[in-house]
Parts: sequence; C-alpha cells; structure tokens
Amino acid sequence: MLDLDKNTDPAAPKVSFVSLGCPKALVDSERIITRLRAEGYELTRQHQGSDLVIVNTCGFLDSAKAESLGAIGAALKENGKVIVTGCMGAEPENITAAYPGVFAITGPQAYESVLEAVHRASPPQHDPFIDLVPPEGIKLTPRHYAYLKISEGCNNRCTFCIIPKLRGDLVSRPAADVLREAEKLVAAGVKELLVISQDTSAYGVDIKYAASKWRDREVRAKFVDLAEGLSELGVWVRMHYVYPYPHVDDVIPLMADKKILPYLDMPLQHAAPDVLKRMKRPASQEKTLERIQRWREMCPDLTLRSTFIVGFPGETEADFEMLLQWLDEAALDRVGCFKYEPVKGATANELAEAVPEEVKEERWHRFMQAQQKISARRLKRKVGTRQQVIIDEVGPTVSKGRSMADAPEIDGTVYVASRRPLRVGEIATVKIERADAYDLHGSVVGF
Repeated sequence: MLDLDKNTDPAAPKVSFVSLGCPKALVDSERIITRLRAEGYELTRQHQGSDLVIVNTCGFLDSAKAESLGAIGAALKENGKVIVTGCMGAEPENITAAYPGVFAITGPQAYESVLEAVHRASPPQHDPFIDLVPPEGIKLTPRHYAYLKISEGCNNRCTFCIIPKLRGDLVSRPAADVLREAEKLVAAGVKELLVISQDTSAYGVDIKYAASKWRDREVRAKFVDLAEGLSELGVWVRMHYVYPYPHVDDVIPLMADKKILPYLDMPLQHAAPDVLKRMKRPASQEKTLERIQRWREMCPDLTLRSTFIVGFPGETEADFEMLLQWLDEAALDRVGCFKYEPVKGATANELAEAVPEEVKEERWHRFMQAQQKISARRLKRKVGTRQQVIIDEVGPTVSKGRSMADAPEIDGTVYVASRRPLRVGEIATVKIERADAYDLHGSVVGF
C-alpha cells in the first residue's frame, strides 16, 4: 500500500486524503495525489497536524452519501480546513447544508479545480522536481495490482442510476494513452491490471473507435483491440463492468487462450422483463443465457461475475421468483446483491410503488442463500485442480491470495499453505484441497 505517512521534506505542506467509493473514484484519487506529490506536497493519514484534508466522496447511494458526509464531518472536527471533491461535489448544496464551513467543493474528475483549491488553502513551498513522482504515478492499491480506467461517464440512462448526472456522458481515452499507462504500471511491478469504466463494452463509441499509434501500429479505441494490446504486456488483465453486447463474443477467444484472464464482470441487475424495462436495461435475458452458454463452450474456464438489485420499485414476488430461476440456470460464479435504495434524483422512484423494506430484506436473504449454494457447487469442482494464485497477504504458515477467478476485494480468497515464505505479488501454482461457500484452500506445488 502507499505509505501516506512517509515524509521526505519536513518543510513541505502536508495533505491528508480520504478516498471513498468505487475503483473509478480511487483512480481519480490517484491522479490528484500524483499531481500533489509532483508539486512537493506530502501525504499523510493523520488529519491532525495536516495543512488541509481532501475528501473524495461517493454520491451513488444514500448510504454512500451518508458515509461521505460522515468523513467530511470527521475531517472538519479534526482539522478544520477541508476540500471536498468527487460525485457528491456535483450537488454542492447537499454538502454546504450540512457543513457550511468546508473550504472548497469541486465535482468529479475536476482535477484542476482540486489543485487550485489546494494552492489557495496551502501554497506549495518550492518548485517541483520531476523525480518526486515515479513514472507510473502514485497508486493507492498494493504494488502488484492497479486499476486502469479507460473512460469517464456513461451514455446509459438506467432509471436507478444518477452517475450520468454526476459524471456526464461517455468520454473514452485514446487506446494509445491507455496502453502507455499500462506499460508504465507493468514496468513498475504491477502483475494485474483491472480494466474499469462505467460501461467497458461501450469503450470508444463516442470517438467512433478512432485509432491512435502505440508501439509500431495503430490501435482502435475498441474493446477487443484494447484487450489484444493489453494481452501483450505479460500480466493478468481482468475486465470489469462489461455489458453483454454482441461484440463481447470477440474477446472470449483471448480468454480461452489465457491472453487475458477468463473473467467477465457483467452488471446485469435483474432477470424479469418487466423490471428490466422499468430499469431501462436490455430485457432479453434469454439471449444473455444463450450467450453465457456459448461463451462457456468457447472458454470452459470462464468465470462470470454479476450484480443484482432486489426490491426495485414494482418488483413482484413473481418477478423475484423469475430472478431466482434465472440465477439457477445461469449458474454465475460470483454474484453481488443489493437492496434497492431510493436515491434522490433517480427516476426509478416515481415509476412504481416502493417495495416495503421488510420485503427487500427477506428477498435479499433468499437471493444470497440461493447464490451461496451455486457458488459452493461451482467451487467444489475446483478441488483437486491446480490454480495460478497471486499472493495478496503473507502469513507465517498460510497466506491469502486470489486465483484468476477472483478480483480483489469483491470475490473470494484462496488460502495458501507453503513450505517456504511467499512474497506479496508473486504468482504460485496451488493445488486446491478443499472449498467452502466462497473460498478455496490449498498448498503450493510450484512457482
């Protein structure tokens, strides 16, 4: 992890940084921190004694807003000079109503505005030297993996989501820019790249898939072309937030050949056509089942992850039963489930009658119980196999890692016994000896 308490210049102004929300917000934090370090600022974990505090907020759900407001309040109490950025910054009145004493508020991706506010709050003490920042920038993830954001914003208008309101429409990065950033990360020791955006499958549509020069060739800003480029870097490449559009089929052969990880994170949200229609999402889940079957025929080792919402306005018991039936047929490997929250500004709140909280809770438990059985069944099939495992945390006798089927922080863990000490970031061959509902256990048999 980044050591935010390391001081190289006692005279340099100190900034305490709080980063909340999704991996896309974490990348924003990394970019701001990189700019601050380039200008000579020191980063610390302590609000007290810092010259100022930056809070990068999340505003997607009411619970996330409450967490963000709590972090702002704590920073004000401990320090007093607070700059707020991130998704909640798109609606500053909600922040100032609770905390009128914040120093400045900026919206998401407003890096220049954040730096301008920092300069006003605590001007830099000296001109920067380029070697204050490594070529790959400052990272908030462990050294062996990093998030690679390929676009900002989203063109979808899902009725439960206010991300386009907060972050705007889709803005894709040129493929060459993404690939050059990936090269720098790999050169710095990153072993796993996690590709993220709001809608990874839509990458490049806003710039008409324009080509840009990388290495000795032109690379189009297209999902499959980017995946092919990343596959040349010799590290794990994991795809997140991939909607099951038809052209996703073109990437599966790369996964079958292990050029990128055989892993797809697809936020499907529901299965009942009436619910999907109110969500303004594709309602043809039958075709999604067919596509999943075809993908697994092409790539038997494919891991599929998704997220779902229960208790969406108007969701009937029949809708929910349809979701459970679909879940059983799809047999997804990794699944997250959320109870619907009536986020302020989401049009879904006005579409149908709200589902009572106790019904949401009951459906959530039924959903998780159903998926637990599916997960346990699929993990049991891996007992006796050998899996490549990247080590995240080293222990005296048992270390924690992840297989190709596990993304950090959201999926399962592989508990690894080894006769010799393991190193964080190393990839070991592990024989799987047993499985439980979500995790695997095994021993190292090769390096």
